[in-house]
Amino acid sequence: MYQIDPGHPVHIHFIGIGGVSMSGLARILQSRGFSVSGSDRDASEATQALEARGIPVAIGQRAENIRPGIDAVVYTAAIHPDNPELAAAREAGLPLLTRAQLLGQIMRLYGCSAAVAGTHGKTTTTSMLSEILLAADLDPTLSVGGVLPSIGGNVRVGGDRYFVAEACEYTNSFLEMFPDVAIILNVDADHLDFFKDLDDIRRSFARFASLVPAEGTLVINKEIPDWQALTEGAVCRIVTFGQDPEADYYPSEIRFDDLGHPAFLLNRKQGQAQPIALSVPGIHNVLNACAAIAAADVLGVDPAVSAAAASAYRGTDRRFQIISQEGGVTVVDDYAHHPTEIAATLRAAREFPHTRIVCAFQPHTYSRTKALLPEFAEALSMADEVFLAPVYAARETDTLGVSSETLAGEIRGKGHACTAFPDLESLREYLQKNCRKGDLLITMGAGNIGKIAPELHFTEV
Repeated sequence: MYQIDPGHPVHIHFIGIGGVSMSGLARILQSRGFSVSGSDRDASEATQALEARGIPVAIGQRAENIRPGIDAVVYTAAIHPDNPELAAAREAGLPLLTRAQLLGQIMRLYGCSAAVAGTHGKTTTTSMLSEILLAADLDPTLSVGGVLPSIGGNVRVGGDRYFVAEACEYTNSFLEMFPDVAIILNVDADHLDFFKDLDDIRRSFARFASLVPAEGTLVINKEIPDWQALTEGAVCRIVTFGQDPEADYYPSEIRFDDLGHPAFLLNRKQGQAQPIALSVPGIHNVLNACAAIAAADVLGVDPAVSAAAASAYRGTDRRFQIISQEGGVTVVDDYAHHPTEIAATLRAAREFPHTRIVCAFQPHTYSRTKALLPEFAEALSMADEVFLAPVYAARETDTLGVSSETLAGEIRGKGHACTAFPDLESLREYLQKNCRKGDLLITMGAGNIGKIAPELHFTEV
């Protein structure tokens, strides 16, 4: 495999440079003296931001974008083998790296790296840990899977000691990483277009755990069924968290304020209970905070600094993000796209002031919708009103015989009203006309449904 050499920076070209992770990696390489270029299918805020930093971006992926002077090419899992740029790079004999391989190599450039894995909660926990290290003045370099307002984006180029990144399991990309500290938040059935089943996913997480070196630490959720099996091949120190009082870190005396924000005592197996008050809603964020603070303890951060930073954290874009509260209607946008995430978000919503919880959900990929159809119906039925946008296909072309109407039928079969809309615009128009004072409206999904939330404006009547 081609290895980047920070002592001899060369020209690296990114196919799909506008992606959240790819744009961040491009910026990190640029900061290390590499010449960087890239391409993407469409212009976006991300591509414009890269160009403002002096990184040329071609809009449209064409063979002629692979020009003389390029020394290596990086591409994402979303790039098809017949992509013209990828084909041209192969024909030119250029070294190729996947996004995950490059991330792993970048991780090795830092003295101490942390990787946050799990089916759910990666972005939030990565963001919490990032905020803690920033508050501790450790000058971390950060690669977050979403926009973190405090750093003005998804990446921060800091010093060369600490590096924090999300570790995504899809296509086993996190197995390319080299973490000194790793977190496993949870392990659930997802990405079944790649993994065979839950057992296959668990095997992948076990391999991830085994990557942590003997002098490193794995922070793992004790509530994962048979969590010990995931650590059998690990040679590092194991630290557990969860609601079980036998865990090394566990919360107690959990209570919620009027906005659904939890406060609790964080109990360490060895140490005094510490009060924590979060500014983000939901019991799931209590556990995310426990994991982030446990990792910060491993890194030597003062517990008082960790507690203050966790309390100050106000969320990442599209994670129960309050968009507006006009006319007595609270509009929230959320990235939840798996039944477990949907249930966690709707449980958090119950603690928030509301008359009705209205959920406008966009299923993400046909394979996930088909594989987890009953689970989606069960989770969405927690809302008072459910409306569906068409399935967001993402990388998929085969509908597998399912649609949003299929899911709507499953929800109606549970005795819960549900309407599927033919497009986002008709859904937006319906919400605009029918939401009323006291409603908590959540636009939800990993596709493009979030774009309708800022377009909704309500007047109290």
